Amino acid sequence: MTVTIYGIKNCDTMKKAFAWLSGHGVSYDFHDYKAAGIDRAHLQAWCRALGWETVLNRAGTTFRKLPDADREGLTEARAIALMIAQPAMIKRPMLDYGGGRVMAGFKPELYAAALKKG
Repeated sequence: MTVTIYGIKNCDTMKKAFAWLSGHGVSYDFHDYKAAGIDRAHLQAWCRALGWETVLNRAGTTFRKLPDADREGLTEARAIALMIAQPAMIKRPMLDYGGGRVMAGFKPELYAAALKKG
């Protein structure tokens, strides 16, 4: 199983996810979308799989600092454009665990169920 975790290196939730993956012997690749960016195709696939409302991190400071006009009346296309322009608005972490399967956020029990070996 190929596992890629997407996020921002210094995020506390990311650190918890890294520790969980390492502690459970799950090898993974890390893509820092604040440093390396993220392409539209990934965001579109994640939005198809989970819904753009799940992928967009509305609770984060970056989103909350947007002008009201940018936060209101969002559509998937506008949300994707915002996330491309400012990757900090993407939910963290995004975990791609192969076969088009992706998960947003970190919950140890969900990681355990998705990544069980055998």
